[in-house]
Amino acid sequence: MPISDLIRGLAVAVAATLPAFAEPPGRVVSMNLCTDQIAMLLAAPGQLISVSDLAADPRMSPMADQAADYALNYGRAEEIYLMRPDLVIAGQFTSGPTVAMLRRLGIRVEVLPPADDFQAIRDEITRVGDWLGRAPQAADLIARFDQGLAALAAEVPRGRAALYYANGFTSGPDTLAGAIVEAAGYDNIAEDYGIANTTALPMELLVMAGPDRLITGAKWPGQSRSEAILDHPALARTAPGTAQVTDRDWVCGTPFVLNAIEALQ
Repeated sequence: MPISDLIRGLAVAVAATLPAFAEPPGRVVSMNLCTDQIAMLLAAPGQLISVSDLAADPRMSPMADQAADYALNYGRAEEIYLMRPDLVIAGQFTSGPTVAMLRRLGIRVEVLPPADDFQAIRDEITRVGDWLGRAPQAADLIARFDQGLAALAAEVPRGRAALYYANGFTSGPDTLAGAIVEAAGYDNIAEDYGIANTTALPMELLVMAGPDRLITGAKWPGQSRSEAILDHPALARTAPGTAQVTDRDWVCGTPFVLNAIEALQ
């Protein structure tokens, strides 16, 4: 089955009857870009009533078109309270005061940590499925995700790759970006320098590593000096196979990372 069909299939709801003792929330608000996507993939019709404004930004969200079906929120406690939700799903780095205020107002708020590997993606899907009372749908989504990973598994090594972002940052194997690079069949040069997470990498070290593939983030409109390093001629000469990736498929731990893996192959 083509990967594009698998991705489209992730959004297909699977009909299931909930146990009689379960009382799933009927009015759910998501206030984080990453929880938006998982909630949209899993929620029953009419169950999810609002997603964050970032969900509608095609530069950041692979589900921007679907987000048009929901009211947008800007993460403010006042606006979310007036939506009368019985469940709010937030990200770990969502505004602490907003979460605290909603909880003081008696609203149930669940917080989802970011995913830094594929198992964490599965765990997050399971957790949101439990919160929504949509465990069968979560299991189906995970099965489709695993099917996509298996279909994209690299049969032969593709060489050495370097992740290089604004301000000269790179990501090592203990990150979601590192997991994507590994799944695409590349060795990450960050490991040469003992880098496991995300930190700055001097350009001189990158050039000395001689990567076969250079992976950079998509540039944003404007005149950001942090992105100027990505225009350095040394980068173009170091790895002619540079790939300017789509940030929206990399930023969140969702099944859409399959798109990021496929783009590198």
